[in-house]
Amino acid sequence: MISRNQIKQDIAVALKRSRIVALVGPRQCGKTTISREFVSVTSINYFDLEDPVSLARLEEPMTGLKDLTGFVVIDEIQRRPDLFPVLRVLADRVPLPAKFLILGSASPDLILRSSESLAGRIEIMEIKGFSLDEIGFKNYQAHWLRGGYPLSYLADTDRNSDLWRKNFIKTVSERDIRLLGFTIPSTTILRFWTMLAHYHGQIWNAAEPARSLGLGESSVRRYLDVLSDIFMVRQLQPWHANIKKRQVKSPKIYFRDSGLLHQLLGIATAQDLLVNPKSGASWEGYIIEEIIHLYKPDEAYFWATHNNAEIDLLLTKNGHTIGVECKRSDAPKITPSMHIALNDLKLSKIYVVYPGDTSYPLSNQIQAVTFKDMEKFFSNGNDTLTKAKH
Repeated sequence: MISRNQIKQDIAVALKRSRIVALVGPRQCGKTTISREFVSVTSINYFDLEDPVSLARLEEPMTGLKDLTGFVVIDEIQRRPDLFPVLRVLADRVPLPAKFLILGSASPDLILRSSESLAGRIEIMEIKGFSLDEIGFKNYQAHWLRGGYPLSYLADTDRNSDLWRKNFIKTVSERDIRLLGFTIPSTTILRFWTMLAHYHGQIWNAAEPARSLGLGESSVRRYLDVLSDIFMVRQLQPWHANIKKRQVKSPKIYFRDSGLLHQLLGIATAQDLLVNPKSGASWEGYIIEEIIHLYKPDEAYFWATHNNAEIDLLLTKNGHTIGVECKRSDAPKITPSMHIALNDLKLSKIYVVYPGDTSYPLSNQIQAVTFKDMEKFFSNGNDTLTKAKH
């Protein structure tokens, strides 16, 4: 069993300071399992909105919730947006008899779009499947291949993991998207999703997939937003600096789980992955997701100009901005893009993450960081470039 103690600790702290905590992330990433550490699934304080019994208990939500005390868990909250006005009233009671942990499989914006404002009452925490710091660096090959969804990563064989991911994608395409209110044919969204796998790590251009699918560009942009809203895809937005250079203004596309990317690309084994033309892009996306998880930035961007200057990742936290480059090479070197980014963007540091054995400085402001040392440099949002000892 993989320990997820840090997430549990973060939730416990959040429940102490906030009246409502929303735990959001993709389906099957472990939200329900974690929530059961706080409220037993057999407790009257546990509601699963995919369970007919729970739905019946919440037919009159104020009646069903007002007398509960302690922690109350409501799973799959996106299925009942009408509960938010009720939660607002219950969270404003003095004294406060109950706090609410709500779980959602869609983005916070999508979940809260049709609800009354819960500003000042709700704290939102985003989680994903198993991260590298949870499963350990020694297991990264399986983690990169299979992704972080617990049932995929923990499968007995690569074949069983592949089958689980195939069925997961089918379920999302045929059921989950429809349940969120999107009227998109399952065959169309599956074709688009598969096509999107080949754009992983690239700057988004709606024209080509629109032509291939025989749809308008506005439709494929909406499909992309839907997959982003359910945590399948990350649209990494471009950073715009006030400089005299033409800068890229379209987002980059990354799959948030490497296992789903590999399933849609037909990559079934570690050997398939290493020889696939998308191996480098897959590794880049995998590293980007792990760094964002560790660093917990306020904002994440990429930067590129039409003169081919580029930084893979810009992370801002507490008014501080650092750059990250992902290089799948044995010995990374300083590139002209790094010099341009340091001068034009006024970055304090650039980290170059690579799959080597030793972390070492490339210059006063640029540091090579081996893959296995990422946690030392990026954990908890600390900039430890000049402090870490190697």
